[in-house]
Amino acid sequence: QVQLVESGGDLVQAGGSLRLTCTASGSIFSINVMGWYRQAPGKQRELVALISGDGIRNYTDSVKGRFTIFRDSRKNTVYLQMNSLKPEDTAVYYCNADIRAIPGRYTNYWGQGTQVTVSS
Repeated sequence: QVQLVESGGDLVQAGGSLRLTCTASGSIFSINVMGWYRQAPGKQRELVALISGDGIRNYTDSVKGRFTIFRDSRKNTVYLQMNSLKPEDTAVYYCNADIRAIPGRYTNYWGQGTQVTVSS
């Protein structure tokens, strides 16, 4: 059984920083794209950042220059470093990954979410 477990969410003041961590576990053969999404109250879930298996990154415009996504493939882990946080970054952050289990084909997985709250 493959699962994604996030951690690192917290309450932080505007201008502060947080690092989110997401680790995939289970019978994993390989992981392709990993990413972070977020969902604020009353809003749809939106993409924050993606990183491909060969390290290509994409960010939504609102976090460019403030957030950095990176991964440690040896640990099946993806991180989201969030700097200069703003109240509008407040949301539940979800990890997402395309994982090929043993045996199997690539399947998309979601983590359970971690709450990030930025106070003004």
